[in-house]
Amino acid sequence: MSRHANRMLKAGLSALYYSGAGELLSPLTRGAGVIFMMHRVSPQPVAAFEPNRILRVTPDFLERTVRHVIARGFDCISLDEVPDRLAAPAGARPFACFTFDDGYRDNLEYAFPVLRRHRVPHTLYIPTEYTDGRGDLWWLVLENAIRISDRIRVVIGGRMLTFQTASVAEKDRAYDAIYWQLRCMPENEARSVVADMARTAGIDAAQLCSELILGWDDLRKAVEDPLLTIGAHTCNHLALSKLDAADAYREMSESRARIEEELGRPCNHFSYPYGCEMSAGPREFELARQLGYRTAVTTRKGLVHRGHADKLTAIPRLSLNGDFQAPQYIDVMLSGLPFSLWNAARRIMNPVSA
Repeated sequence: MSRHANRMLKAGLSALYYSGAGELLSPLTRGAGVIFMMHRVSPQPVAAFEPNRILRVTPDFLERTVRHVIARGFDCISLDEVPDRLAAPAGARPFACFTFDDGYRDNLEYAFPVLRRHRVPHTLYIPTEYTDGRGDLWWLVLENAIRISDRIRVVIGGRMLTFQTASVAEKDRAYDAIYWQLRCMPENEARSVVADMARTAGIDAAQLCSELILGWDDLRKAVEDPLLTIGAHTCNHLALSKLDAADAYREMSESRARIEEELGRPCNHFSYPYGCEMSAGPREFELARQLGYRTAVTTRKGLVHRGHADKLTAIPRLSLNGDFQAPQYIDVMLSGLPFSLWNAARRIMNPVSA
């Protein structure tokens, strides 16, 4: 999302908050609960050029969010409890789950202590190749390559593209242009493009993974805490919808088997890599059901409603976004009103697909 779009969205959320509309309509739009999504948690200041800042929140913001959720009357529960809570009678207290994707080391250092302090259950979804130290954090490699370069040349779809990247604004434009083209390409081609950029820039992608991602020994120690659940996030963090059915099934099943073998406990929950409409859909939701996952979460934005009792492998989440670290944004989104308005607008603009 561009900085301009961020400003517009913040203005809209603030208007809903300060008008009191979210609070007023919350009983109608809030739903049964919320599953929060995070990636990284770190006190490190945001750099001038850091497009992946949206994937990082501060420990202080996480602390304030936990306190706020509890104060608003939400029960903080584990994912194991979600099916039963959705089957509970209407009028039950809303629930909140806290989840983290990818297995970043900073989760262990900064996030989990906050959650333990408040006795809040939490789930960490891991891509097993990342935990092995062989993961391809290509979005961070791309960011790093652009950060250290004044000009980027990249071959995409057989075309040589050149971007001037001396200023922060130029770097932002280059990242957005390259990133979204890569997201639309087959996974092996997209990753090959970034691997070429890494070689040109002298970036060791394997070292980056080892530095940022927890290993199996770290996880074996971490799961001694009964508040922590480990979920699967495929083996290679691939957009499953771009794979054929056999490869998608293999990514979803083998990651689970590896986690259970390494950690000696069941793995009952799954998170789709990228998790948006173009990365996971009905086929993947059905594969998760066939594999017996109790829940599977997307990155589709929204709260959890009782209707998800029949859609436990297609659950939306609410991102704790690094660009929206203010209580009013969380408060109005917990009301459910922004998502109700968005869905209504989609039905009006595109009644067939909605």
